[in-house]
This record gives sequence, structure tokens and C-alpha cells, in this order.
Amino acid sequence: MATSYNYAPLFRSTVGFDRVFNLLENAQRARSISDWPPYDIFKTGDDSYRIAIAVAGFSREDLDITFQSNLLTVTGKKQEASAEGFLHRGIAGRPFEHRFELADHVRVNEADLSNGLLSIELVREIPEALKPRKISIQSTPALTSPPPVQIEAQKAA
Repeated sequence: MATSYNYAPLFRSTVGFDRVFNLLENAQRARSISDWPPYDIFKTGDDSYRIAIAVAGFSREDLDITFQSNLLTVTGKKQEASAEGFLHRGIAGRPFEHRFELADHVRVNEADLSNGLLSIELVREIPEALKPRKISIQSTPALTSPPPVQIEAQKAA
């Protein structure tokens, strides 16, 4: 049984969070998609990540990685091999598609296929304009107040 959440009430009291609600809805929808082939997501550093997908039996030509507007899509489609000669076929070669929503400023650094694992290296590069910066505090010399001025008045007799 799948649970569906309605985010409409939140739209009435928030401004500018459309992308967050879209991410939640997409993640909820993606749960119904098969998790084959299995994959791992690692955090390899403060601003670096790795996605490892088990793609045994797939070659470089069978795999496609695309990145567009914060969505990383990995698809695999094996060339049809003849079924002749197989007594048992246990290594799955069915087509697949995995979609990963990436945060802002995360980009794909490289991809590598080795020993049946497709590794995709990701790095978050925050632009200089968005990084926190130190603001120096200026100190002005203390104001020296002039001596009080006495107003001359007539003396009482």
C-alpha cells in the first residue's frame, strides 16, 4: 500500500518552496519504480559524493548518463543477444533507468565502469558569490568632545 501526501495546504503558507515540494513529490513517485540494479550513494568528502551502480553484464556502449537541470539520469539497455546455448540465464540484462535529483551546484565530475560497477563522481561547487564571506569591522577613533562651553550670564548684585 502506497501512502500519498497532499502538500497543497503548505503552498498556502509558504513562498518560494515550490522546488522542495516538487522534490518530495518526485521522490514519492520514484519509490514505485524498481530499484534494479542495486546502487549505493557515498559521501566521500565535505563536498563530494559517489553513486555506484551494479551493472554486471553491461558494457560502456549499453549505458547512458545524462545530466540536465539538477536531474541525473542513468539508463542501461543491453543489445539483444541470442538465447541459443543458454541452459540458465541468471544475470539480468533487462533495461533500467535510475533518476537522481541533485542539489543546486552539484555537478558530475566523472564516471567510470570497472568490475561491473558504474561509479559516478559528483562534486558540489558553490559559486564565490554564494559562499559566506568575512566582513571586517572598522573601528573609528573615539570622538573627543570639546570642553563644555559656558554661557556668560550677568552676575547678580
